[in-house]
Amino acid sequence: MSDNNCPKCEISLEWVGHYSCPSCEVGFDKQAFCPDCDAELEKLQACGSASYFCNTCNELKSKSRAKFVFKEKQAD
Repeated sequence: MSDNNCPKCEISLEWVGHYSCPSCEVGFDKQAFCPDCDAELEKLQACGSASYFCNTCNELKSKSRAKFVFKEKQAD
């Protein structure tokens, strides 16, 4: 079962260039937050892997410890 569930209706989100709920018809951005200070993490991506860096703590954070939140995309 996917951990990427809609925060509104709990249905599994689909990936279509961004996360989208087929039921609510709403798009979402997935944001990562530091497990220690709650600051938003910067995603560093290279060579097929992703790491997360906290600018507040000034250190890398494990993906398994990061807190992920889905935020509704703003209309353009």
